[in-house]
Amino acid sequence: MINILSRTKVFGGEHIRFSHESECNDCTMTAAIFLPPQSHSGAVPTLFWLSGLTCTDENFMTKAGAFKVAAELGMAIVAPDTSPRGEHVPDDPEGAYGFGLGAGFYLNATQAPWRENYQMYDYIVSELPDVLEQNFPIDTDSMSISGHSMGGHGALTIALKNPSRFQSVSAFAPICAPMDCAWGEKAFVHYLGEDEEEWAKYDTCALIEAGAPELPTLIDQGLADSFLEDQLLLDELEAVCEDTGYNAIIRKHPGYDHSYFFISTFIEDHIRFHWDHLREA
Repeated sequence: MINILSRTKVFGGEHIRFSHESECNDCTMTAAIFLPPQSHSGAVPTLFWLSGLTCTDENFMTKAGAFKVAAELGMAIVAPDTSPRGEHVPDDPEGAYGFGLGAGFYLNATQAPWRENYQMYDYIVSELPDVLEQNFPIDTDSMSISGHSMGGHGALTIALKNPSRFQSVSAFAPICAPMDCAWGEKAFVHYLGEDEEEWAKYDTCALIEAGAPELPTLIDQGLADSFLEDQLLLDELEAVCEDTGYNAIIRKHPGYDHSYFFISTFIEDHIRFHWDHLREA
């Protein structure tokens, strides 16, 4: 059962914000869905959007400017929260933004106390699609996934591990090699422990290097992004793709930063990219 928090008409469709009780995260989760006008006639293809550090379900839905083209094509968009929430959910004791609340990293934590709530991988891959299918007219056999920064990391790793679940994947400024950056290292050691073999299960570069099946992939990166060199490590992903022959479309944009100004500039390209592959499903 879901609890509808708000319903707002937009571009002939509807933006619906809702909450539900999550079994895998053991808390109340909030998410949002945009349903295009075509959903009145039947189930529609769906794009999952995973947001980045400190974000909620609201950032993309209010800032990206994605609804017009999604309404034109007939695509639903789903934006979940970025982590579990609640008074009983543990947070970074240091209060840093890159770990804990708002920073679930889209993995299944194995270490205490995080493992009781931080099961975001299972939530995105299994639980949330089931909730959506039971409550909204979406086609869970025709889904793609995208995201930004930490959410770009989540979209890429989830898609690579579930090629039969998602028809295509894209990312804006993703954390490409979390095993090799400060954001990823802190999250992985707390959520997953010291075993780097466990870390590699949630690292895009490691997954491609290990032979993950190729999916249609689009990545956009702003070259004025202050996180590019130290945290995002796009050069490592480019090297792995070249070494393995993985055919990702990687576009670099001078002058663009890490913000939603960047995302809103190129979001239509991503939606149309996914639509082309969703139509083939």
